[in-house]
Amino acid sequence: MSNITLGAFSVSFAVKDIHASKAFYEKLGFSKHGGDIEQNWLILKNGQTVIGLFQGMFQGNLLTFNPGWNQDGQNIDAFDDVRAIQKHLKEQGITLTGETDENTTGPAHITLTDPDGNQILIDQHR
Repeated sequence: MSNITLGAFSVSFAVKDIHASKAFYEKLGFSKHGGDIEQNWLILKNGQTVIGLFQGMFQGNLLTFNPGWNQDGQNIDAFDDVRAIQKHLKEQGITLTGETDENTTGPAHITLTDPDGNQILIDQHR
């Protein structure tokens, strides 16, 4: 696998007050695309830009990729499975901070950190 396709991209923000964050990003032109504010998570969209707001779910912000999805969160036919992505990254010498069982299928995720400490989540939902 010379090139991997990571899928839909978004930035996931760990927020302190999801209502305040929602109101702020709505002023920037974002609108609700998914999620449940009562469960402390929302997906907002402005054009093709997608952000997630998550209160109390993880530490720090994440760069998020979703194999199998387009920017609208719709399934795409052909995609690189997260297990194939994991294998490729490991072959490239990248250390993962969280791995998935390569003998499984379906939803799974892996995590890694770039050289500057930015956390990356590759989260496959199907």
